[in-house]
Amino acid sequence: MKTIYLIRHAKSSWKEPVSDFDRGLNKRGKRDLPFMASLIQSKQIVPDLILSSPAKRTKLTAEVFAKELKVKNLKFEQSMYECSYSKLLSIIHKLPNNISTVFLVGHNPGLNMLASYLSGKNIENIPTCAVYGLKFKCNEWRQIDKAQGENTLFEYPKKYFKKKQ
Repeated sequence: MKTIYLIRHAKSSWKEPVSDFDRGLNKRGKRDLPFMASLIQSKQIVPDLILSSPAKRTKLTAEVFAKELKVKNLKFEQSMYECSYSKLLSIIHKLPNNISTVFLVGHNPGLNMLASYLSGKNIENIPTCAVYGLKFKCNEWRQIDKAQGENTLFEYPKKYFKKKQ
C-alpha cells in the first residue's frame, strides 16, 4: 500500500515586489498553515518523506508540516517548481519503495492535474493549504498510474474558517 498527500502551499503574498519564486505568505496563509498542520497531526497522519518545491511559499509550508509532525525526512526538489503533473508523476515513480507515505508540497495547476489523473475524477481545485490524500493498492511507486488512487482525505482551511460577511 502506498499513500500520497498532495499539499498546496499556504496563501502567498503579492504585496512585495519579488519574483514568483521568492513570494512569502500573507496573513491568511500564516493563519491557515499552523491550523492545517495541527489538523493533520490530530488525524495521526505522518509521512515517511516530505518532498517540496523549493519556492519560498512551499518551503515555508513544508517546514511547518515537518515541525508539527516531527518529520526529519524533508527534501526540496528543484524540478517541482512550476512543473506539470507528468513531472510530479515521474518524481513519484522514482521514490524508494521503503517509503509508504509521502507528502508532496507544491503548486497548482500541477497538483490539481495530478489529483485528477490519479483519482480518475475531475478535481476542480485544490485550494491553498489544502491536503488531498490518495491511497494505492500497490507495493511499488512505479506501479502508480491513472485512476488508481482512492481519495481518503480532502481538508482545506475554508472548511473551518468562514468568510466574514
